[in-house]
Amino acid sequence: MADHVFPNYEGKISRVGLGGEGVLRTTGKNGPAREVVETAVDMGIAYFDSARVYMDSELYYGQYWKEHPGKREKVFHTSKSAQRTREGAFSELSQTLDRLNTDYLDLWQIHDIRDPGDIEAVSQKGGALEAFTEAREMGLVRHIGVTGHHDPAVLTRAVEAWPVDAVLMPVNPVEEILGGFLTQTLAAARKKGIAVIGMKVLGGKHYISEDLGITPELLVRFALSQDIDVALVGCSSGDEVRSLVRAGQESGPAMSPDERQEIMKPFFPMARKLAFYRGSLFNKP
Repeated sequence: MADHVFPNYEGKISRVGLGGEGVLRTTGKNGPAREVVETAVDMGIAYFDSARVYMDSELYYGQYWKEHPGKREKVFHTSKSAQRTREGAFSELSQTLDRLNTDYLDLWQIHDIRDPGDIEAVSQKGGALEAFTEAREMGLVRHIGVTGHHDPAVLTRAVEAWPVDAVLMPVNPVEEILGGFLTQTLAAARKKGIAVIGMKVLGGKHYISEDLGITPELLVRFALSQDIDVALVGCSSGDEVRSLVRAGQESGPAMSPDERQEIMKPFFPMARKLAFYRGSLFNKP
């Protein structure tokens, strides 16, 4: 990741990050969750994703940082709030910091922007955007961002209109077929000079097809061949973390258009269906 993307962060951010899904988006799985976080730290992952609504994700992280406070200072830690009001967002930020056992976030994200109503609610007087910008000014968060996986036009509008430092969006073969996030939103982010973080890299593991040669490692390499800064993958075991790290290390030069087309072939017939995370967007008249 280019140093200028997050100017208030002096550390190095890894090309792959630990997503807040997988075993982290559970309750009561302290042992497996600890293994995933500990392995990620030991393997050099330096970007950690979470959200206030991701069940016990923040608590799993928080317990580990409580026991290893020095390690928290060496990583880029994020979380998100889906609250749409200033009061609600500030309340969740307080909970998030407490649950994570940290005094600040490196990136706090306006979570899951879906439709124009979300844009209006967040932007209006007393809306969540006020909390995000004020929290950045107060030093409670170093950077602010926005996330979305429903409507690329709506997410692009948020990127263009709001004073955000990053955008989190889907990056996978289906998205290259459909366009939108990898054309409109990515272009808007690059024009603005903000960070781009990829999610839905494995399509919730639905895109993995070993018999067709579509492995998790190949999907990570595919994502990193796009013009993005970090690719996130949720993991459920130490082995999955190690696989993610290897994929990041072995990503090599960007895939050629021909290579990407070959990987995309199995996805063409069902691309719209495979973009399940876009929800009702495809049901619009």
